[in-house]
Amino acid sequence: MGEISSSGYKDYVAGLLAGVAAVATGHPFDTVKVKLQTHNTEAHLVQYRNGLHCTARILKTEGIKGLYRGATSSFAGMALEGSLFFGIYSQTKKYLQGGMQSGAPRPQVIIPSAAFAGAINSSVLGPTELIKCRMQIQGTDSLVPMSSRYSSPLDCALKTLQSEGVKGIFRGSGTTLLRESIGNATFFSVYEYMRYHMHSRIKPASSNYNNLIEIGIGVVTGGVSGVAFWLVVMPLDVAKTLIQTNPDKNCPRNPFTILSSFFCLCFLDL
Repeated sequence: MGEISSSGYKDYVAGLLAGVAAVATGHPFDTVKVKLQTHNTEAHLVQYRNGLHCTARILKTEGIKGLYRGATSSFAGMALEGSLFFGIYSQTKKYLQGGMQSGAPRPQVIIPSAAFAGAINSSVLGPTELIKCRMQIQGTDSLVPMSSRYSSPLDCALKTLQSEGVKGIFRGSGTTLLRESIGNATFFSVYEYMRYHMHSRIKPASSNYNNLIEIGIGVVTGGVSGVAFWLVVMPLDVAKTLIQTNPDKNCPRNPFTILSSFFCLCFLDL
């Protein structure tokens, strides 16, 4: 793909900043998500009625720091992941476009570019999310004894390597690869098409007005694309969390096996 252009460099920097901002604002929501995914699918743990109940309990028992448990590994992982993802996606898309920089979005360009960038980034996200998830579930509602808890993300990484080896730190990475490839192909397909059609229907005006419109379009397209991402891959994310946090190092690693067992339990409870 040649040398990275100045615009490509900006893509990497923008991705890094976006990753840091995402963790700063979204990590509490992610903690609640992980708690709901694990605690509500395992016996003898606190059953949360919904996200609000889970949030309230975390704040009551652990304080605000409980919502940011595992954030250190997230900052490192998301900063690197964001930088790599947006940079790789942008550069791959330019390469596949073959010099065509304008016109309607083309799925044969968007989908492989986003899936490829997501697959590459899964190698970073797999280990960092394993550490993050294990830190997030060991709050006061966990049955993990205090003597076995991790004191920090580094402690979690070292103990995982010691007990499970190198392959242990990459547990769930196959499911992460599926989630990132499928999810990001969905995200950027929705994002690129929405952005193109919204721009095509807005007439140019003053520069200040156009700047406001650009921000508005970015917020709307990014938000809708994010919803599309999670609607498609949430089952895979549930399976990933269960695989990565299972105390049995010989637990099943096939996400579809995990999901089939999970849905069977759900139907039995109905």
